[in-house]
Amino acid sequence: MAWAVIVSVLILTILSLLRVNVIIAILAAGLAAGLMNGESLIDSLDILVKGMGDQASVALSYILLGAFAVAIGYSGITGILVSFLLRVLKDRRTTMVLVIAGVACLSQNVIPVHIAFIPLLIPPLLKLFDRMELDRRAVASALTFGLQAPYVMIPVGFGYIFHETIQKAMAANGVSVTMPTIAQSLLIPGSGMIAGLFVAVFITYRKKRKPLKGDSFFQEEQEQTEGFPSQSFNRKHALTILAIFVTLFIQAYWESLVIAALAGLLLMFVFRVVPFKLGDNIMTEGIAMMGTIAFVMLVAAGYANVLTETDSVSALVEQSSAFMGNNQALIAFILLLVGLLVTIGIGSSFATVPIVAALFVPICVSAGFSPMATAALIGTAGALGDAGSPASDSTLGPTSGLNADGRHNHIWDTCVPTFLHYNIPLFLFGWMAALML
Repeated sequence: MAWAVIVSVLILTILSLLRVNVIIAILAAGLAAGLMNGESLIDSLDILVKGMGDQASVALSYILLGAFAVAIGYSGITGILVSFLLRVLKDRRTTMVLVIAGVACLSQNVIPVHIAFIPLLIPPLLKLFDRMELDRRAVASALTFGLQAPYVMIPVGFGYIFHETIQKAMAANGVSVTMPTIAQSLLIPGSGMIAGLFVAVFITYRKKRKPLKGDSFFQEEQEQTEGFPSQSFNRKHALTILAIFVTLFIQAYWESLVIAALAGLLLMFVFRVVPFKLGDNIMTEGIAMMGTIAFVMLVAAGYANVLTETDSVSALVEQSSAFMGNNQALIAFILLLVGLLVTIGIGSSFATVPIVAALFVPICVSAGFSPMATAALIGTAGALGDAGSPASDSTLGPTSGLNADGRHNHIWDTCVPTFLHYNIPLFLFGWMAALML
């Protein structure tokens, strides 16, 4: 049923905006989609649960990564970083945000670790953000930009995987296109994200913002360490850096975040940076930090499975194409709107591209779109779900770091800002690219 996608995404969006827990919101949206397609409540839940297995390795990697981040924090090396930034940046809030955006960009192409750096870098900086009265929505916008824009525009690292996914999905549907052509087609949509970043940093969130009241335990811990002198670099810090580099190498070479995070965590114990007796505490705190995002990814995979197994997406596109005619401007607009609805619910551009391509390619060929314009539509439609979706790791990742002290709301402080500053320009610039190319 075509309306199932629209109704389920509306349910997900409305419940999220009403501050209903994102896991409950996704479950409600998935069950609603199943019921609207004639499935029983039990069958809908069964389809959703079966789909959760697709993200099991990702969830495990996030848990291990959280524990590794806690172990690194225990070493005290992050305190040195905070002290350095305090001396160098002081009240230069805009510079701080742009530096964070730059670091995030490196995580996609140069050192492809995706969100792995966030629990290592952001929680130790929260005290600095509060001192500077930095608007955390600006930081969330910078992180999401760095997690998404590079792979959209640059075919290296995760960008290579994204562009290759588009190429293979188009080839499977009868249209051949080269990787350089795909990269060229996505430069215009990616430029929209650059414009969105500048608006967020230099206009929307430029002013100071008083820190919100957060978790009392975290605040008490901050107050206890407020007067401690900054540490000098020592042997434990050197071993911690070694463990980090080993983790990055393993992740890049074997492309397994689970093995990389596990290796880094084990090295922290082997090097005696963290005593063995604190193993349980490290794992417990790691689960507390990253457990929510891991489970959200599981439930989001289940929701995506409901949409695909019940043919909700294909029905939506088939009915949409019936009244579009040969008006390319209208066709491109409708296709991107469908892509937005589909991907904001699924929350993964990489997982959405094959689904969207199977539906977009036949319509684009019949309407006379060039292969480059078709690639621009597919790439933009996939990217639309990553920015602003409550279920996307490009929004969940920033929230996991910024909300370590309970002072950052996932929907209003991450998803709404990223949707406004990235999805809107992505949509408009992607639409223009489809008509120009």
